[in-house]
Amino acid sequence: MSCWQTIQDYGLRSLGIGERLLPRSDITLCEQFTLIGSGMIWNVYFGVLALAFGFFLSVALAMGKASSRALVRKPCEWFIFLFRGSPLFIQFFLAYEALTLLPRTGVSLPLGIVTLTIETSWVTRAWAGALLVLFLNTSAYAAEIFHGALRSIPRGESEAADAYGMAGWTKFRRITFPTMLRLAWPGYTNEAIFLFHATALVFFSSFPAWRQQGDALYYASYLADRTFNPFIPYPIFAGYFIVLTVIVIVVFGRINARLNRHLARDARPSLKIRPQLVR
Repeated sequence: MSCWQTIQDYGLRSLGIGERLLPRSDITLCEQFTLIGSGMIWNVYFGVLALAFGFFLSVALAMGKASSRALVRKPCEWFIFLFRGSPLFIQFFLAYEALTLLPRTGVSLPLGIVTLTIETSWVTRAWAGALLVLFLNTSAYAAEIFHGALRSIPRGESEAADAYGMAGWTKFRRITFPTMLRLAWPGYTNEAIFLFHATALVFFSSFPAWRQQGDALYYASYLADRTFNPFIPYPIFAGYFIVLTVIVIVVFGRINARLNRHLARDARPSLKIRPQLVR
């Protein structure tokens, strides 16, 4: 079988499209690249959606933590401390155990005339449950980054906004939020890189791969077991993540340049990437 045929058969295998049976013997290098690359679809899915939704929650948490009202500030502080203070793997485990306690038949919500039944069987699958954990985890870490940037906004900018009569939403939209985002972006870029790396932990979590539709590490582990040679699939897996990291750096670098476009070129802060080896 040609390599092109292999790509057609296994390129979307992680989504349930193509050949259903995984190769069991005489596994070629093309099959390994294709299957692990197919699994990367899920890693990108987890990372992109967790970042997209987590961005908005993290900004809200940062603003809440900076609030002078204890009723708003304390829950935000506890949320951030809880998810930053506990290991991500334990969060996966506890979330799975909690979600499995939901009734398999669904949760009934009486609405007077009718009763609405919400299905719960899907929440224990990786595409939903693991995504929820990554979303909450990255929101907590990013919130601390944005809160630090919020506290670092030069006082002169706030005073200038007050002098121009800006207040409330107008001041936040035109002064506070853009400045906070510009100051926090280098740190947030590092958080984005780590989040994509953290998607590999989904394989070790309790959330099962439905119908062998696993992530990249799922297929790398399968191929290592079948070929009895871990020195091919795992480096391929690492190579895909290196490429993904480069893409994140390029995309976030362009956004960083856009955020600082009003500054002179020699005054624009450079984006320094410091991968977090231990969290």
